[in-house]
Amino acid sequence: MTIADFTFYVFSIVVLTAGLFTVVSRNPVHSVLWLILAFLSAAGLFVLLGAEFVAMLLIIVYVGAVAVLFLFVVMMLDVDFAELKAEMARYMPLALLIGVVLLMEMGLAYGTWVTAEGVTVAESMGAIATPEVHNTAALGQLIYDDYIILFQLAGLILLVAMIGAIVLTLRHRTWIKRQDILAQMYRDPAKAMEVKDVKPGQGL
Repeated sequence: MTIADFTFYVFSIVVLTAGLFTVVSRNPVHSVLWLILAFLSAAGLFVLLGAEFVAMLLIIVYVGAVAVLFLFVVMMLDVDFAELKAEMARYMPLALLIGVVLLMEMGLAYGTWVTAEGVTVAESMGAIATPEVHNTAALGQLIYDDYIILFQLAGLILLVAMIGAIVLTLRHRTWIKRQDILAQMYRDPAKAMEVKDVKPGQGL
């Protein structure tokens, strides 16, 4: 067993264990921490496969943004754990049924798995050949050369969705004092100040 094989097994065991504890953990904060560990281990698997770009993307997007956001939201919310457990117990039969169906589907898919013709399976992780073009460069050429129009359209759709979400949630609150830039620019200094004649022995 090579070092690459040993590292693969370690990362795989950590991913499975962290995923299991993410589901069975009773504390939501602990679940999010286990989820972050699963993401980091999955990124390690991507590094072993030679997909460094996908690994860094997984760490930056999911661990650095999504998982940390989940953690902050869970810590800031006042979660009633007793009510949460009661809701989980009520939906447990349905969840078990869905889990059994998913396991059956995975078993059927794994039972009918065949290797395509002309494909050779590597005997170990170290036997995977390194491509001549780096995967990040190949991905960039694929996105910005072959699918540039679809990529730009996807970005435009996301931009429109973001603007729509901002417009739908924007509410004009009259009690909030806002800055009026034009009023500040066109103000008359003569009207902005007033001289008070304060007599001796009297206050303002």
